[in-house]
Amino acid sequence: MPSDRLVHVIDDDEAVRGSVEFLLTTAGFAVAPYDSAAAFLRAAPEIAAGCIVTDVRMPEMSGLELLARLKEQSIDLPVIVITGHGDVPLAVEAMKLGAADFIEKPFDDEVLLASVEQAFDRRRDHGSRNAQDVAIQQRLAALSARERQVLDGLVAGQANKKIAFDLGISPRTVEVYRANVMTKMQAATLSDLVRMALIAGAFGHAP
Repeated sequence: MPSDRLVHVIDDDEAVRGSVEFLLTTAGFAVAPYDSAAAFLRAAPEIAAGCIVTDVRMPEMSGLELLARLKEQSIDLPVIVITGHGDVPLAVEAMKLGAADFIEKPFDDEVLLASVEQAFDRRRDHGSRNAQDVAIQQRLAALSARERQVLDGLVAGQANKKIAFDLGISPRTVEVYRANVMTKMQAATLSDLVRMALIAGAFGHAP
């Protein structure tokens, strides 16, 4: 299997695992499927490269626990976590633990494929990270105080209603600020926004 196109798919749901494997294989990726995080970790000593796509909620060992174990074992592979709607706080925590991206179910096939491609691209273009850091810091500095407060809430995994309550504004106003933040930060998705905030070092560990 070509290591630069190998994706390790971890999901306890056989149907989901098979569907993701078929999608990635059709797109030209090599796929190694695992029915649990523990199964992947057993194989990890023999794994030299690739990208990981894992569900967050799994029995025995969750995606978050897997990320922690990968860090403990110094396994440096980009990890994309797949999460159900409403699990955004978990996904944000996953990114703080080093995940490269998170995708909410149900997801469009092209969204997952683009995320996998970007994970490999970022690994190959690691040397351009400094320029990226500077650009993100500049965008962050351009946010107004209120926009930064809304960004803080989003990165904390809070829903618009919670952010609105905490700031004493309406949920609709939060939506406006959220749209402004996405535009100013040049983020296409919430995961893009979270990743950039973490890279900027504003909210703890950057992946």
